[in-house]
Amino acid sequence: MSITVGKVIRCKAAVAWEAGKPLVIEEVEVAPPQAMEVRLKILITALCHTDVYFWEAKGQTPVFPRIFGHEAAGIVESIGEGVTELKPGDHVLPVFTGECKDCQHCKSEESNMCDLLRINTDRGVMLNDGKSRFSINGKPIYHFVGTSTFSEYTVVHVGCVAKINPAAPLDKVCILSCGISTGLGATLNVAKPPKGSSVAIFGLGAVGLAAAEGARIAGASRIIGVDLNPKRFPQAKKFGVTDFVNPKDYDKPVQEVLAEMTGGGVDRSIECTGNINAMISAFECVHDGWGVAVVVGVPNKDDAFKTHPMNFLSERTLKGTFFGNYKPRTDLPIVVEMYMKKELELEKFITHEVGLSEINKSFEYMLRGESLRCIIRMDA
Repeated sequence: MSITVGKVIRCKAAVAWEAGKPLVIEEVEVAPPQAMEVRLKILITALCHTDVYFWEAKGQTPVFPRIFGHEAAGIVESIGEGVTELKPGDHVLPVFTGECKDCQHCKSEESNMCDLLRINTDRGVMLNDGKSRFSINGKPIYHFVGTSTFSEYTVVHVGCVAKINPAAPLDKVCILSCGISTGLGATLNVAKPPKGSSVAIFGLGAVGLAAAEGARIAGASRIIGVDLNPKRFPQAKKFGVTDFVNPKDYDKPVQEVLAEMTGGGVDRSIECTGNINAMISAFECVHDGWGVAVVVGVPNKDDAFKTHPMNFLSERTLKGTFFGNYKPRTDLPIVVEMYMKKELELEKFITHEVGLSEINKSFEYMLRGESLRCIIRMDA
């Protein structure tokens, strides 16, 4: 048994004291896990756009001071009462959403939206007792989406921890905790493009490129990338994108451009921007009779989706997805195996690497649009 079991651990963490201000490396105290909780030693984490969005405090109730981070990989240090599926030493991925395995969503084969552990961006405390497991000099430092992986140690609900193959390289599979799985699953689990089909991807950021990777794996013959930034096009070729469309280059709606390119519309489309007009275009660009459009991006709260009902009556299908329809504990270990079998390529998503002491550089890279994923080594 580890000498730290049942004791408070002091470790380094990158703390966000205020919205939009650089993170500060602090010594924090991490309490032991309570019932149905697990304390993890985080070895690798990565920066996702969602971290940046909430660090900037855009559009939600700001919660500070806070430890961000939700794409990561680590090892179980200790477990709380009632935890039976994990043991110290297990290799795991903490996930921002969970799978309690008891609610109606978890028992359904069609849903991954757990009633108990579904993402909650405003909650900065643990479910068990409504308190934080992080503190500095007795004052609480708040959690972020139940993970807070910008800390050398963190405490997570057991339902938000996926046990994975111990042979998997943690500095690669860590990025499966959020955006990459979201885009990949949107294609493979929801759009389900037949082999030889045409697929349009709206938005060529990390999530969009993961959707393109899914289309490549599925055997799509034509993958059309749609983006307003032509600088993204050369990189997208690595992910199987065969054609590129910049809506700015045309004096007609992009859905008409795509219909002309493909003889009536694409077979599948995946929208990864959060822009309401892109969502409408993604739906209206699919072929009548069998076309399926999948919405991945999160719109503004006041947006309204407007299209003519005949687009539905013409047998086009519109779907939405959350985390690529993956159940975290059940499905993420399978996605890791896809990487281990060389079916899924992850290296091309990782564009930068820094140590924890340089974590603010990762924010700079993303804000400048230079990185897909910057991984952060906790021991560097």
